[in-house]
Amino acid sequence: MPRLVMKFGGTSVANMDRIRNVARHVARERAAGFDVAVVVSAMSGKTNELVGWCQDAAKIFDPREYDVVVSSGEQVTAGLLAMTLVGQGIPARSWLGWQIPILTTSAHGSARIDEIDGTSLVDGFSRGEVAVIAGFQGLDPETRSVTTLGRGGSDTSAVAIAAAVKADRCDIYTDVDGVYTTDPRIVPKARRLDRIAFEEMLEMASLGAKVLQVRSVELAMTHKVKTFVRSSFDDPDFPQPGTLMCDEEDIVEQPIVTGIAFARDEAQITLKRVADRPGVAAAVFMPLAEANINVDMIVQVASDDGRTTDMTFTVPGVEFERAKAILIKAQSEIAFESLHGASDVVKISAIGVGMRSHAGVAARAFRALADKGINIRAITTSEIKFSVLIDSAYTELAVRTLHSLYGLDQG
Repeated sequence: MPRLVMKFGGTSVANMDRIRNVARHVARERAAGFDVAVVVSAMSGKTNELVGWCQDAAKIFDPREYDVVVSSGEQVTAGLLAMTLVGQGIPARSWLGWQIPILTTSAHGSARIDEIDGTSLVDGFSRGEVAVIAGFQGLDPETRSVTTLGRGGSDTSAVAIAAAVKADRCDIYTDVDGVYTTDPRIVPKARRLDRIAFEEMLEMASLGAKVLQVRSVELAMTHKVKTFVRSSFDDPDFPQPGTLMCDEEDIVEQPIVTGIAFARDEAQITLKRVADRPGVAAAVFMPLAEANINVDMIVQVASDDGRTTDMTFTVPGVEFERAKAILIKAQSEIAFESLHGASDVVKISAIGVGMRSHAGVAARAFRALADKGINIRAITTSEIKFSVLIDSAYTELAVRTLHSLYGLDQG
């Protein structure tokens, strides 16, 4: 029989009525002839509550025990959904990460999946069982400790399990009915995409779109897992198709730009009059790397005398103060005159594999933004995307301008 992995996020399992609705979705796919594995998140808000309890228990806590606590939300949901399915006459059993097992690295709170043995799940399929799996969690094989995969890790669990059991597809159910050309709350004319290339979805997820976790997209691309983004709030008897994430070759007509993403959680740092000498970039960025602070956009402008340079770059907004403290501590080694920063900035990105074969795509955006009086602070480009850093006050205007510029408005 064909195999299907279905994943349901926190809002989809927020209470018993929604869990019963999930069971109806599962029953539909089982009746269609699929062997089904279901990956579930914790009920909406439960993980935050569990994290709060950990912080209340101790200011400094053992990461291993933290994972024991925060992984329990998924365990509750898996048990409740399995009970609900059995109550509806559908054979089902719940699985925790260590029971399958899902083997991971030992990095508690942000573990990465190394290996999944899907034999037990396949054996359950042969008995007619639906496998209900607690997402977000795995097992450190060396210490036999529970690990968690980081926020959004249930998406990663689902795609990895789909690859392990050689599923025909993986359906990610969430509170939206697919991937849109941009956030519909910003641009009401945004369109739902029927298909999106893996590479495009990876860029959109990493550049601010919150539909899928980045690592889940990486896994889907690596293992060629056909993945749909769908809404759990559709009528289970009349579901909508959602958006298919697939290979670029599977998209017949590829637009130049597929979507516009934006990220508000950015901060800009500028180092003025940095000594222009070999090794200065390493002196700036190595301390940040050692502190696990990601640097994104980098702009360097040399002075007229050739002896100093101004260096501008961005860091995650939550790391702004820590990054400034690290750089000020290293000021004598770096040899910069002053440090300036801003947190009222936003990164706007245009993504599309069609950029590979079209020239002037970014230049059109620069002109359109200039016509709207929007100043660009920094620019980065790659083969299938470009990003600009602008003042956050112009976020909505910039997104709408670029969305219209590339013909993404519907109607």
